[in-house]
Amino acid sequence: MGELRPLFWSVLVSLRAALLALWAALLPLAVMSPLAAQQDSIPGVTLGLLYEAEFQPALAVQPFLGRLGGESVASRIEAIIARDLRYSDRFEVMDSLPRSLVGNEIDYQLWDQLGAVWLVSGSVEGAGSGFVLVLELHDVVYGEIHEQGRFPIPDPADEDFRLAAHIASDAIVEWIYREPGMAASRIVFSLRTEDFNQDLYVIDSDGENFRRLTSYDDLTMSPSWSPDGNKITYLSRKTTGLPRIYELDLRTSVERPVDAGREGDHITPTYSPNGRHVAFAITGANRSGIFTYDLERSCCLTQVSGGRWDDLSPTYSPDGRWLAFNSNRLGTPHPQIYLMPATGGQADLISPYLYGQEGYYTSPDWAPFGDHVAFHGRVGRRGRYNILVADVADRGRRLRQLTWEGNNEDPSWAPDGRHLVFVGVRDWGTGLMVVDTATGTYRMLRRGIDVRVPDWSPSLGWDPS
Repeated sequence: MGELRPLFWSVLVSLRAALLALWAALLPLAVMSPLAAQQDSIPGVTLGLLYEAEFQPALAVQPFLGRLGGESVASRIEAIIARDLRYSDRFEVMDSLPRSLVGNEIDYQLWDQLGAVWLVSGSVEGAGSGFVLVLELHDVVYGEIHEQGRFPIPDPADEDFRLAAHIASDAIVEWIYREPGMAASRIVFSLRTEDFNQDLYVIDSDGENFRRLTSYDDLTMSPSWSPDGNKITYLSRKTTGLPRIYELDLRTSVERPVDAGREGDHITPTYSPNGRHVAFAITGANRSGIFTYDLERSCCLTQVSGGRWDDLSPTYSPDGRWLAFNSNRLGTPHPQIYLMPATGGQADLISPYLYGQEGYYTSPDWAPFGDHVAFHGRVGRRGRYNILVADVADRGRRLRQLTWEGNNEDPSWAPDGRHLVFVGVRDWGTGLMVVDTATGTYRMLRRGIDVRVPDWSPSLGWDPS
């Protein structure tokens, strides 16, 4: 059996390439599922509804061992990593396995018979006030250790305990696929309370470690992560009663205002990819538009768009050369998604639009790499919102619709460029949901909270110092 695996993988890769070529050929035909046929069509675009037939290898997580005090946390770390790997939507995860499978030597023939392609084994050792996780990834096909690493783990009382385990999970994804994971990340959002105020909260990528960031008892919203994950910019009315931009350093808890020195409502901030500038909208000051501000020099407000319309919610391309944003510049109250150079210039429409069928499209977010912009919108003047992804390379002429049920708003990309978090409204209420754009798999992140405008962080590291 083991000798046939290399041939199997070769045939599988060839078959997968053929399927992808067939998928690319069929996509312009807009093949629709029975469910999709019941939905309103989007005018003027090709609606791609096929997901990639992605092979998910079986990955087994052997029960982790513990020594020198590591016995107390080994099973907890194992459970976090196993769930992270399942949430990656890349594997068929085999966990909760009997401890009888743990031994001094890895029996590759046994794991091969059980159907595993990859095997993760680990041991946790006490080290000072914390622990060290020794992790090994085994290639069952070739019967050898594929990669191994050592990961510092703080005490479970530390709020970064789970983050440290998430970092190890992402290492496994990178070892196998040479692509980034998403486990070692967090999601910030505003939460509406019973007194109708909004403050900022943050959770881990798996929905755990829920905690509050601000306590202003006012309207504080539209958070955005800095590229290094150490700061958050957002708008609040806490000082002047008018929306103004602030920046919070998560390492020091020091907040500073972004004093742009211009009248109007300052809203929808976002960082540039180098973290030096913040782009945001100013409305209601005779002439509205999108502006940039140099955070490093605390100066130099620059207008990059403007007019009698409202340009809102800018989002940078990964290289910082372009901005996507939404605007009602067509002269109707229904916003559309546009693309323009980051320094200003001609804006091109990338959301679907036909006269008399303009729809409503807003809240764009550019993927961390590649040419894809996610946003939410609806067809026509009524109806529910759905999450859409436009291919910027062809100016939005090809879209993917990712949701079909309930109401779905405010998408934000994970650092793996594959998953999106969004606000979902269902019969049970409002909550945070995650969709895998490669397979269409959904999961509930946090249920029953009146959440607004989430933003997914970049990949985060843990500094043991």
